[in-house]
Amino acid sequence: MTRRAGRIEQRGERTYRVVLYVGTDAHGKRRYIRKTVRGTKKDAEAVLNQLLVERDRGLLPTEGAPKTVGEYLEAWLEQAAKVRVRERTYRSYREIVERYVLPELGRARLQKLSPLDLQRFYNRLLERGLSARTVRYVHSVLHSALKQAVKWRMLALNPSDAVELPHQERREQRALSREEVRLLLEALEGDPYALIFEFAVDTGMRPGEYLALRWRDLDLEKGEAHVQRALVPVGRELVFAEPKTAGARRSVPLLNGLVPKLRAYRRVQAERRLAAGPLWEDNDLVFSDERGRPLRERNLVLRHFKPALRRAGLPESIRLYDLRHTCATLLAEAGVPPRVIAAWLGHATPSMTLDVYSHALPSMMTEATRALEFALYG
Repeated sequence: MTRRAGRIEQRGERTYRVVLYVGTDAHGKRRYIRKTVRGTKKDAEAVLNQLLVERDRGLLPTEGAPKTVGEYLEAWLEQAAKVRVRERTYRSYREIVERYVLPELGRARLQKLSPLDLQRFYNRLLERGLSARTVRYVHSVLHSALKQAVKWRMLALNPSDAVELPHQERREQRALSREEVRLLLEALEGDPYALIFEFAVDTGMRPGEYLALRWRDLDLEKGEAHVQRALVPVGRELVFAEPKTAGARRSVPLLNGLVPKLRAYRRVQAERRLAAGPLWEDNDLVFSDERGRPLRERNLVLRHFKPALRRAGLPESIRLYDLRHTCATLLAEAGVPPRVIAAWLGHATPSMTLDVYSHALPSMMTEATRALEFALYG
């Protein structure tokens, strides 16, 4: 008898074997449930019907298939995530799984994992002091993993579809005024890395982008910087990675006043190279430490940016990333079209630019009103 990929084989006078196909494992191997039934053929049919129900509900543990959440996540990381996402994303997924998920849910039975189990897990993470943003990222990783389990027919439903996630308040963007920019740059005078912060304001690049710039990425004759990669922390390492989107790979104009400062900075860096001697690492980086190595954003902030904010009398809540918002806001207030700003910043669409920098709209409206009034009435 064959029924929906299941069959009954008679093995003796009152002995039957029920065989049921239950999908493939993470390696693509076909998986079966085999069960011996002693009794009548009707007894065997009843067992097959029950197995079919359990299979369709994703409740069948099978030989060789991951039984615990921990076993399954390891298979998912190696067989699905690793071949689909970039190396830095894969390493980020693994870190999330090992740091947060395995200690709490690693030994739980995969087929018995419920929405309530996940809800309690997320609530415990919040009670431990994790931010809503981090909890939502943990959920994102788990949701992707469990979605694959449904595709592999290890689960009938994704339990992470039915949980309530913590509300993440959107942090208001902070843009410095022209006067605040002047105060910050004055406070940075004499700092060996002062040019980095001026470069950040003038170009609007992300920190990971300008910290990954090489001298060959700059065309000082044309006044252009070509964003080709980004510097990202992965665990304790710094890794050069491809830009996340096609729009992030772009050319950014260099202000006329910035070019001679870059030329002078290159001469200073040449002196550092001589002073370091054989300890110098030739990474061709525009911004590097005293030995040519990549700069860590956290060190740059704590040792140079925050002290400069204090000297300038500016709020220490200002982030390094806010220098990018400052550039975008000044461009918007100068009347630069959103499409141009989007290309400058590496945004995917102008609508994203308008959404992120909507705080600049009031002053833009004022200027637009004056322009329209002049056009109509002189």
